[in-house]
Amino acid sequence: MKVNVQTLDAAAAGDLELDDAVFGLEPRADILHRVVTWQLEKRRGTARGTRERSDVARTGKKFGRQKGGGTARHGDRRAPVFIGGGKAHGARVRDFNPSLNKKVRALGLKMALSSKAKSGALTVLDNLDVKGGKTRELASKLAGLGLGKALFIDGDAINISFAKASSNLVGINVLPAVGANVYDILKADTLVLTRAAVEKLEARFNG
Repeated sequence: MKVNVQTLDAAAAGDLELDDAVFGLEPRADILHRVVTWQLEKRRGTARGTRERSDVARTGKKFGRQKGGGTARHGDRRAPVFIGGGKAHGARVRDFNPSLNKKVRALGLKMALSSKAKSGALTVLDNLDVKGGKTRELASKLAGLGLGKALFIDGDAINISFAKASSNLVGINVLPAVGANVYDILKADTLVLTRAAVEKLEARFNG
């Protein structure tokens, strides 16, 4: 698959041949759904369980008479009404640690990239250099490219000037190639890759 490469100034910068094994697959909703579900579940933290009445290490001896003491009738000190007693209806440990085969995760990322390429929501830029790192200048350049809510993926590291200029722009997200993921790609209206990002992604899947 051949795509046109542009600069941030919307000028032509040649073309680039994309690997069909990475950008030319037919997306499957079930694979994408599995990967997104796995990714979101991995974000969830494990809840800390509280100690309930049966978990508290206190004596089980009845500490007062059943009648005649002038107080309520209690069985032991583990009751939730006492300081140091067990928590009533406390939080339970829930471990959100799903597993997903690496091949399925890699396939999902390929399909996410392919879905953007097939729908025409993929843009390839020569680089992300912004002189001076000025937000106003970058905003005008993005408007010229017709980019609104977009995910920018760079090479080994994020371009510092672009990251600085885009930090206050709503809807603009920037990631290095190693951080490319299915959820962020599908959530963005447009996926923008640099030449370096394409090389890194293709090398990532082709070994």
